[in-house]
Amino acid sequence: MSTITTQSNNTVMKLGLALQLEITRVIHHALAEDLGISPEAVAKLAGSRTMTEFDLTTTSIVGPAAAATADFVVKQPGVIAGLPIAKQVFETIDPSIQFEIFFEEGSVISQIPTTIARVSGSASTILVAERTALNILQRLCGIATATKQYTDKLTPAGITVLDTRKTTPGMRLLEKYAVHTAGGTNHRIGLFDAVLIKDNHIGIAGSITNAVQKVRAKYRGRPVEVEVTNEAELREALECGAEKILLDNMDPVQIHQSIQIVAGRCFIEVSGGINLSNIDKYLIKGVNAISVGALTHSVRSLDISLEIEA
Repeated sequence: MSTITTQSNNTVMKLGLALQLEITRVIHHALAEDLGISPEAVAKLAGSRTMTEFDLTTTSIVGPAAAATADFVVKQPGVIAGLPIAKQVFETIDPSIQFEIFFEEGSVISQIPTTIARVSGSASTILVAERTALNILQRLCGIATATKQYTDKLTPAGITVLDTRKTTPGMRLLEKYAVHTAGGTNHRIGLFDAVLIKDNHIGIAGSITNAVQKVRAKYRGRPVEVEVTNEAELREALECGAEKILLDNMDPVQIHQSIQIVAGRCFIEVSGGINLSNIDKYLIKGVNAISVGALTHSVRSLDISLEIEA
């Protein structure tokens, strides 16, 4: 079984075992969708090649002893993320499969077409695993490619690009892994690992002050981030001692004014309506990070094909 072994202080990479468990779960669910069986059945049959018998087309055409080799070919420039996961898809069906990886995670592919990996062995295994492996690989490469476009803009300005919780349900750790692979930074993984007081929390609590006080009372010592939309909210968050402030949907002029008010007293995150076409306006001294939901919620998968040779 392939494992992700990258060393990093990035949040998602600290999870280690949790990431590996999610990879396995996603693979089992994806194969179950194709084969018409339960994820539990996939787990039970893993490693036996019995799963290939559920593929009506392959079992009709391909003999059990047939062998093949197939290349993963990238057909547009991009960043590689997810090859060890694609490898695990094939190994889930057949541990004897040979999977060669030609590029490290995070590699930038500019020459097109480029073969990034090769799989050899049972033709049935290759045909059954093909779509699941490509679906995962193409999406993670698409996320990594988009992330690098942002890091190329933000890193020279000393600003960190953050992902969000706007991820595909059930694939959050994989998608945040892809962000990390391309040099982005993971924001909180979920609701359990960081405090972020947003507008709806403030509305229910009655005020920013009430919301912050309630958090401080329950979780002493835990850093608090507060989302603000105007100067009054910003000043109230500062008075409460928020360690981080998220400037939500503010224009560059408002951000400049907010930075002067903050005067270095806390971490400043900017979010809302920022994309590659307008990001240059937000490269403002004093901004620590920009969070971009589009890294995961509206990314285009990278064009990758599996070209088979019998």
